[in-house]
Amino acid sequence: MVMGWRTGASGGRATANGAAATAAALGPLPEWDLSHLYESMDSPAFEADLARALAESRRFAALYRGKLDAIAQRPDAASVMAEAVAAYERLDDLMGKIMSYAGLVYSGDTTDPTRAKFYGDTQDKITTASTELLFFGLELNRIDTEVLAGVAATAPLSHWRPWIEDLAKDKPHQLEDRIEELFHEKSVTGRAAWNRLFDETIASLRFPIDGDELTLELTLNRLQDADGAVRKGAAEALGTVFRGHLRTFALITNTLAKDKEIADRWRRFEDVADSRHLANRVEREVVDALVSAVREAYPRLSHRYYRLKARWFGAEALDFWDRNAPLPQVEQRTIPWTEARDTVLDAYGAFSPDMAGIARRFFDEGWIDAPARPGKAPGAFAHHTVPSAHPYVLVNYQGKPRDVMTLAHELGHGVHQVLAAPNGALMAPTPLTLAETASVFGEMLTFRRLLDGTRDKKQRKAMLAAKVEDMINTVVRQIAFYSFERKVHEARKSGELTAEALCELWMSVQAESLGPAIRLGPGYEPFWCYIPHFIHSPFYVYAYAFGDCLVNSLYGVYQNSAEGFQARYFALLSAGGTKHHSELLAPFGLDARDPAFWQIGLRMIEGMIIELEGMD
Repeated sequence: MVMGWRTGASGGRATANGAAATAAALGPLPEWDLSHLYESMDSPAFEADLARALAESRRFAALYRGKLDAIAQRPDAASVMAEAVAAYERLDDLMGKIMSYAGLVYSGDTTDPTRAKFYGDTQDKITTASTELLFFGLELNRIDTEVLAGVAATAPLSHWRPWIEDLAKDKPHQLEDRIEELFHEKSVTGRAAWNRLFDETIASLRFPIDGDELTLELTLNRLQDADGAVRKGAAEALGTVFRGHLRTFALITNTLAKDKEIADRWRRFEDVADSRHLANRVEREVVDALVSAVREAYPRLSHRYYRLKARWFGAEALDFWDRNAPLPQVEQRTIPWTEARDTVLDAYGAFSPDMAGIARRFFDEGWIDAPARPGKAPGAFAHHTVPSAHPYVLVNYQGKPRDVMTLAHELGHGVHQVLAAPNGALMAPTPLTLAETASVFGEMLTFRRLLDGTRDKKQRKAMLAAKVEDMINTVVRQIAFYSFERKVHEARKSGELTAEALCELWMSVQAESLGPAIRLGPGYEPFWCYIPHFIHSPFYVYAYAFGDCLVNSLYGVYQNSAEGFQARYFALLSAGGTKHHSELLAPFGLDARDPAFWQIGLRMIEGMIIELEGMD
């Protein structure tokens, strides 16, 4: 459900007057209109669709379970199988719409018991319905490979050939049908329940600062305040509250890591991250090459940049709460929502009017939820819903430059999802590695547009520094997160990890990635516990680094030869999940399997740091 989840950043004191002033400066913020999916939680249409999903799933199972192999042998196999796949896809779209609505309602306020019950009850019913459909993919994969390939190559089934071939990649790891059903049904009381506990715990946390009780989002935002005392106070509040809940977060982490280890063992995955690589349709050696390239680049990227930033602050090293501090002696202002909207749309429009036209629909048609409300899911995401509907974007907008970049990022996802939708529910979803391409490219377009229009040297330096920090957070920090996850999941095989052991693993990867110019003092140890990716999507994080390095390479191709690029880029996005990354990147002369490929993106970051050094 969640794509491109990013922690926002803003500042400002949380007094009533300060909050009112910030709200006035932001202007009216849009809230999404979920009635495009269903009118309300008690909508008759919603109840009818739930009942229809269960009834049609049972009808589908009665019609096809145990019969696919025989159908594949028939002279009219392609036609009959195509009818089955089309019916399966319609059910997938229907159930996706139902769960999208429940998930989006829940994310609007995860602390509301009514919404939480609605989400939980919906999840139960959809799990029951989808269990009836599990047999379909399993039986398709048991058909003789040559027989199925021949049928899949014949119209009308050939339309779904990419999905059938993709499905076959799961074959070595699928289990006997009844075990698959047990895994699927138990997920409601297993992984999904622990995910929900994490979400509701995070949303309910309050951080005492200056007499106020702030949410996580507002507290994290203060880490980018221009006042060092405000940043320090926020960091101390975060560390204190996180430590007070460490037993809960350690239990959640241990349980989910063990749950994954059991599933991986049953499914015969060799490495702790292999199931994620399979889901991303990317080879382990490609990810290993990316990780090695980034880790080797730590000294010339993050270590080098933070040493430079410490010098700007007149210090040998920066405290961890100053890592994302705005540059000294640079004007800070609140960016109104309308300005953020126009900035992103202008940047998109300069690249492609069609791209801007798609993005504008998010603003004009109620597809964005922007205010930072108590209980609302933190960070930001773009949710694709289903092809029969449209995507939605959630941000917690508070008027800082990074909030504008986050908006550009999530709208990139949204544009991608709109373009991929015609592939249908089975082939529209994109592997995470390529799903981050459009989002990061959208950020790059927005950044370059702003930079090109800035003449003031101080502002230009601040913008360039902010972009470098974003890229370090996207590449270096996410690979450090990946390293942390690997350590946690490997260590969990030998037994449960204490909260302190988890903190020690966290500190080890942070020290390695950030370098000596960042002082990781007491209080930073439990900061691992609020990262949602570790809970919702283990090993998701390397997709950010993959996407950033890929976009750096793509943008270089665009700068060197803009003619025809937009058409090739739209073809990449429109492909959805129908093609492998090697096939999609070939028209740009790029190959992620080449270890040298990653150096292109890393050199772009290094070049920006060198440019900043020359501004001193």
